[in-house]
Order: sequence, then structure tokens, then C-alpha cells
Amino acid sequence: MSHRPDKEYEQLRVSGLHAFYGESHILHGIDLVVNRGELVTLLGRNGAGRSTTLKAIMNMVGRRTGSIMINGEETMSCAPHHIARLGVGYCPEHRGIFSALNVQENLTLPPVVRSGGMSLEEIYSMFPNLYERRFSQGTKLSGGEQQMLAMARILRTGANMLLLDEITEGLAPVIVEKLAEVLIKLKNKGLTIVLVEQNFHFAAPLADRHYVVEHGQIVEEISADELEAKQSLLNDYLGV
Repeated sequence: MSHRPDKEYEQLRVSGLHAFYGESHILHGIDLVVNRGELVTLLGRNGAGRSTTLKAIMNMVGRRTGSIMINGEETMSCAPHHIARLGVGYCPEHRGIFSALNVQENLTLPPVVRSGGMSLEEIYSMFPNLYERRFSQGTKLSGGEQQMLAMARILRTGANMLLLDEITEGLAPVIVEKLAEVLIKLKNKGLTIVLVEQNFHFAAPLADRHYVVEHGQIVEEISADELEAKQSLLNDYLGV
């Protein structure tokens, strides 16, 4: 089994990725690999290019060059909806829910982009809060409930690789803990997760590997078992 080529394990390979918004050159040659079933974080200071990396994977930036292979398929010329069909779910910072609709309507609305989406029953057992609030309008939900709903909507679509941008921002510690439990469950189900996260204490115990992004480039890759040894280096990069 261990003799199989690595390519079979790779779900995402980003090589020499440059991204531009108008005249602004944000990413300067990002290189990273995420294997199936891995949880990988992108760490770095604000403005380092972490969120732009997720947007560039979804082809949601002004212009991009380089290579982005998803399941072995080059996606640089693909529209965002085609990238979603490859099983990529993107949860933006502003949460992307239909605030005029209730929880249940939000969950029954998203398009099924591929087979294998979670049923309502599975969603409600993973997010009991959403079950309790299933007839509440989006505007009536707390920030944490909105965040859970945004993630649940992606899981309904059949996505098997999640790009999650700052999902803990502004949330109470008890909710952050709940999100950590959800990510562990999703990882155990075999989903692949790329997490942009400011809250290192949230990300550290969950991740297999950490990429440190600075000035639009990956400057360090740290595996979970190197974390302790490289903690002070990491603190320098993150300005902790």
C-alpha cells in the first residue's frame, strides 16, 4: 500500500501561484500541497495573502497565474462553479447565508453540486444548535449559529474539500470549541480542510500541517510534530 505514488493522495497542489487585484500583486508564487483527509492551516499576519490564496483557488481574484491542480486536474482556466463541482466548498469570511430565509430553507436551497452531500438528519446531528433554531430567520441567529449554518450549507452540496476563512472570528470561546469538535468530526469522515485562521490556539491541535504565509509567499511549513520545536520561530512570524 505504501508504494502507491503520492499523486493518488493529493487533493490540491498549488504551484507558483501569483494573484492580482487590479494593479496590486498580492500572491508572489505560492506553493503548497494538501493531501486527502488532511487538515492544513494557513497562518500569518493580516494582509499576508492567506485569504487571497483561498479566493485564488476558487478563481475569485482579478487575475491569477501559475498552476492549481485539484484531484489531478488543472483548474486555472475553470470558472468558480466548475471548481465547486470538483468538490471544493468555500466558506468566506462574511459567512454567505440567506439572511431572509430560515435555517431549514437555507439548508434545502443550496445546489447539490455533486453526489454525497450530507442529509438534513446528518447536518442536524452534527449541529444540534441548528436543529433547535431550524425555523429561525438568518437575521435572528447569533454569529456562531450563522457560521455553523454557512458550513452546513457547504456540507449539503457534497463538497469533500473545505476552504474555511477565519471561521472563529468574533465568536465566543464556547462556540469556537464547538467548531473545533465539528472540524474533528469532518476530518474523521475523510474530508480535506484548508483553514485560514488567526486563532492559533484553535488551529494548532486540529492541524496535520501549518503553512506560514508572509508577503504572498509560503515561508515555512511546520508539521504537527515539529510544532513545539518551532514555536518561537512561529511566534516571530505571527508577531505573537
